[in-house]
Amino acid sequence: MKIIEITNVDFSLRHFLLPLMRGARARGHETIGACAEGPLLAPIRDEGFRIVALPFERALSPGAHLRAFVALVGLFRAERPDLVHAHMPISGFLGRLAARAAGVPRIAYTCHGFIFNQEGSLLRRAGGLAMEWIAGHVTDTFMTVSTEEAADARRLRFAREPVAIANGRDPAVFHPDATTRARVRAALGTSPQRPVAIAVSRLVRTKGYVEVVRAIEALPEFELWVVGERLESDRGEDMNAMFAASSLGPRLRRLGYRDDVAALLAAADIFVLPSYFESLPMSVIEAMLSGLPVVASDIRGPREQVVDGITGLLVPPRQVEPLAAALARLAADPALRAAMGAAGRERALALYDETKVVARTLDLLGL
Repeated sequence: MKIIEITNVDFSLRHFLLPLMRGARARGHETIGACAEGPLLAPIRDEGFRIVALPFERALSPGAHLRAFVALVGLFRAERPDLVHAHMPISGFLGRLAARAAGVPRIAYTCHGFIFNQEGSLLRRAGGLAMEWIAGHVTDTFMTVSTEEAADARRLRFAREPVAIANGRDPAVFHPDATTRARVRAALGTSPQRPVAIAVSRLVRTKGYVEVVRAIEALPEFELWVVGERLESDRGEDMNAMFAASSLGPRLRRLGYRDDVAALLAAADIFVLPSYFESLPMSVIEAMLSGLPVVASDIRGPREQVVDGITGLLVPPRQVEPLAAALARLAADPALRAAMGAAGRERALALYDETKVVARTLDLLGL
């Protein structure tokens, strides 16, 4: 079979879709990726995958969306795929409608977060709801990464049988490693005893960075490692000014986009992600597999990953004091950190092993 995997940007294709593309190819299927052009596509092309660049825009831009729709229809008519599998709200909407217009035999969608569950104007949220309802009625296989969003799809009648497939990461890549911990800390000049909180995400306000910085400012024993960067397509407040104005000084390590996230997680003590909105964050899975206790917001997604008091601590979003208290509690109790980290890894191995998640997804797609 020939499959075309559709997503919005290169970041999504590399970090979310690539394992699925590898799995489909291993089962003997031809797999093509399609998204906006970007530097993160080079390693994927080096693996022998064909990637088609499309004029996707993440922002509301009717002209850009029309151009992307026309390009998608042309792509599908030229390639004649057996299956189109679309991802993300806008690219998922355009990809499914274009597949229907081009006569693609089977159309699948994986929701990585509904727009109507995010912050934004009433008009934006209503538009997101309408997009999902319209495209849902041309979708043969409807999947979500979180159980709460599968329930949303069923309740709102986007699909008769939505299936929550979860996300997954490779336990052979993400795991505790004392040797790596010592090496990374020595390279960064961080003492073995200093508590390190690590955040891995795009640098946008909705990931809770304002609250993280304020909490760590009140905890002088902590060092904060921030891993990630702002995408060109990200909207909202730039975090650079906030980081620069903080009083953390050398206790803040801004490490940028990294290919060695597994090593950095192995060298940290606590993972922190006090987001305002999530679907089922990959970074939480990576941290759990790495044996770290997770401090995250008590919102959809993280609250189905983190068992409060067992694998980590859930805190209210947008509040500094509960976040600081959770971090302080873990900093003061190495035994609790170790117990929560071990429980988190055990839970991640059971629920979020990449091999199992990919196999389940491919089976649902009939591949």
